[in-house]
Amino acid sequence: MDISSLNKERKRRKPSIDLSTMMYGKVPPQAKELEEAVLGAIMLEKSAFDTVSEIIKPECFYVDAHKYIYEAMQSLQNKSVPIDILTVVEELKMQEKLDMVGGPYFVTKLTNSVVSTANIDAHARIVLQKFIQRELIRISGEVIGDAYEDSTDVFDLLDSSETKMFEITNNYLKKNFEDIGNVLVEAINKIDELRTKTDEISGVPSGFTSLDRVTYGWQPTDLIILAARPSVGKTAFALNLARNAALHPTKPVAVGFFSLEMSAAQLVQRILSAESEIKMEKISRGKLEDYEYQQLHSKGIKKLERAPIYIDDTAALNIFEFRAKARRLVNKHRVGVIIIDYLQLMSGNSDRGSNREQEISNISRNLKALAKELKVPIIALSQLSRAVETRKESKMPQLSDLRESGAIEQDADMVMFIYRPEYYEVMNNEMGESTSGETHIRIAKHRNGSLETIKLRAKLDIQKFEDWDSDGNGSSWKPMPPSTPSAPGSGGDAKFYIQKGSKMNQDEFDKGFDAESDAPF
Repeated sequence: MDISSLNKERKRRKPSIDLSTMMYGKVPPQAKELEEAVLGAIMLEKSAFDTVSEIIKPECFYVDAHKYIYEAMQSLQNKSVPIDILTVVEELKMQEKLDMVGGPYFVTKLTNSVVSTANIDAHARIVLQKFIQRELIRISGEVIGDAYEDSTDVFDLLDSSETKMFEITNNYLKKNFEDIGNVLVEAINKIDELRTKTDEISGVPSGFTSLDRVTYGWQPTDLIILAARPSVGKTAFALNLARNAALHPTKPVAVGFFSLEMSAAQLVQRILSAESEIKMEKISRGKLEDYEYQQLHSKGIKKLERAPIYIDDTAALNIFEFRAKARRLVNKHRVGVIIIDYLQLMSGNSDRGSNREQEISNISRNLKALAKELKVPIIALSQLSRAVETRKESKMPQLSDLRESGAIEQDADMVMFIYRPEYYEVMNNEMGESTSGETHIRIAKHRNGSLETIKLRAKLDIQKFEDWDSDGNGSSWKPMPPSTPSAPGSGGDAKFYIQKGSKMNQDEFDKGFDAESDAPF
């Protein structure tokens, strides 16, 4: 038996000590009188339960009898039965807990000390505060006990401690309603700030002019899903997004990159290939000419060594560990965007009764909640199902192709698909032009903007994506030459636009020309 096995066996046999109960004679924080006042007020005032239920849960009560009574009230509320002394007593009888709480007399006595329900909100919040204090004592005791164990991994201990603390915040310290007047002030200030900006990008820049024109940059609190079939270029495109954000000339942003599939060294090699424009194959094999090695240092290494990109290549990362690491990245390194490669490799809860679809749903919900909490965009890569391959018509991905869960589509603020005709052996388009490098980024869902398809050029031999047009504006619309005739009767020069590489049937083509003059109109 190895040392680690011996340590685990010793830890298993050693009786655990609850240090939270050994507080040198101190009584745990509690407010019994206020607990009684809250329960009594609920039985006297019809609307009181709605106020209290938004603040506290059954476990917040220190006295077990009070917890059982509150659970009975919850049950009555769920059944749409009025809550009063008689109904609570009957519900406790049905649950066989009436004797455990002290009988009908104890329930009746709760209303005697209540003069008014006016302060029930304040009373409930004090009960919650006492519960949080007890929870902090309990968690601290567990951390102290685990820290004394030689077999405890310190980093696992840090993650579990942060997770437990976050659960308190997430489960019990919920935001209250905000008056629209206060929110309006914040919204107007944001609009004024954007008006004074000369740069149209309000979020984290993608580095692609055509994409930023539609998204105005990746927006804080957004969950963005980037999906494609395997080997289409998801990771390469995601690394381009990370590199473009971190090395942006005017507004660089720190990037957190979580890779569950590839190692950090492999990712860095890909970034170096794109930055130095040396073929990935040569870099991975180390077969570089002298000039290429110098180029790698001058264009790649020197530029990237101080780039604010933070890579975590933990395999089988679960959502709880990810949450803790993401918070540390934002707090310590001021990370402005987080990228995950890829979502289906993450693990969610450990509930054996849940299937994979429910697990993915839980992960996507947590990612969206974390984006809102940290106020940063989260870009999660996702696999597509084989339905794309089996379709005989267009191979352009659809929202229904998202693999394993429809919840991904629901939780995401934006869903983008990567489509490359070359991948499906479509070597020429309808106009006979080569599709080499042609890449379509299709925005299929966009809560705060338009749905468009952006055309980029992929150079996967150097792991790089570029705007399709040589002028860098990324638009697939091109003005016709100045010699193009003006529209009849227009009274001046008119600009006409054709869409490069677009699908156009004969009827649409004929509509674009005047039958007599054979000129566009």
